Amino acid sequence: VQLQAFGGGLVQAGGSLSLSCAASGRTFSNYYVGWFRQVPGKEREFVTTISRGGGSTYYTDSVKGRFTISRDNAKNTVYLQMNSLKLEDTAVYYCAAKPQDTVNYDYWGQGTLVTVSS
Repeated sequence: VQLQAFGGGLVQAGGSLSLSCAASGRTFSNYYVGWFRQVPGKEREFVTTISRGGGSTYYTDSVKGRFTISRDNAKNTVYLQMNSLKLEDTAVYYCAAKPQDTVNYDYWGQGTLVTVSS
């Protein structure tokens, strides 16, 4: 499956931004999808994941209550709605997919940069 993340940009602290991850190549509903982020010089960080049907989600503590992951399998797209953005949310955001509920993700999209300014 091929993934493409987009929607990044510059936003002020406290603002909102929505990212999308578009998939192609295989039956998208067969894949778990996650969002990760990375700041230059730091390790990639898990942000959130969603199950194949969308009924189960999980978030890292730092984004709980602020970020929402969702998916539309008919459109082969996963969304990440980010509200109440903080300076520390600045990073390159990546989406990834895996066919099984395992630790590792097998497919990765290119990143999209989110910059939160004060």
